Amino acid sequence: MKALADLDPVLEHRVRLAICVILAKYEEISFSLFKEQLQVTDGNLGAQLRRLEEQGYIALRKDFVERKPVTWYRLTESGREALNKHLQALQQLIAAAE
Repeated sequence: MKALADLDPVLEHRVRLAICVILAKYEEISFSLFKEQLQVTDGNLGAQLRRLEEQGYIALRKDFVERKPVTWYRLTESGREALNKHLQALQQLIAAAE
């Protein structure tokens, strides 16, 4: 089945998929907002963000807000393409099951 082959192994992890879906909707999200939205530990979130960054799916920038460091994340073009392909494959699998 072609849809299975089109699934992206990086996006099969629920937290990584959720990160990309959130970033597809919003231009940038901070680490603390991700943590609040996803309800995961700092370590787990950091590891998943790092994996997506290593894959080239997200990019980050560091900033200071009220003298406190804030890390902002955004979806890259290759990340957006990977997410769209993955979601299309999921939709095809769902359609095949109906």
